[in-house]
Amino acid sequence: MRVVIQRVTSAKVLVAGEIVGQIGPGLLVFLGITHNDSVKDAEYLAEKIAHLRVFQDEAGKMNKSVRDLDLEVLVVSQFTLYGNCKNGRRPDFIAAAPPKIAEPLYLHFVDLLSKRIEKPCATGSFGAKMEVHIVNDGPVTLVIDS
Repeated sequence: MRVVIQRVTSAKVLVAGEIVGQIGPGLLVFLGITHNDSVKDAEYLAEKIAHLRVFQDEAGKMNKSVRDLDLEVLVVSQFTLYGNCKNGRRPDFIAAAPPKIAEPLYLHFVDLLSKRIEKPCATGSFGAKMEVHIVNDGPVTLVIDS
């Protein structure tokens, strides 16, 4: 699994002009799943993200997690994180898991992360064409592979 995490002051996902997921301050998590990912990968990333210290403490140092500050998380599935751009001009997505493998792992990851931050995660709509509106905070953007 691969995630791109962005610290945000707000973020929302629209599908066909309708808001399907929205948060205030917190983390936007783009999640990509490949063929050999498992529940172990989901557990590792959920634990890592819940406790990742990317928010400022009283001294201005990145020393607080989304969980510490009771902030929100928006999770958006993004198979393009496994796009290969090495050959030609059009990326291939051979490394991305097909929906029948990816969707259950995506849902499991969302459930695990929700439990670890002790509140429901907002989500996009798996497999849909989504419009993601992001107000980056910092900006702080990190990439984590399981």
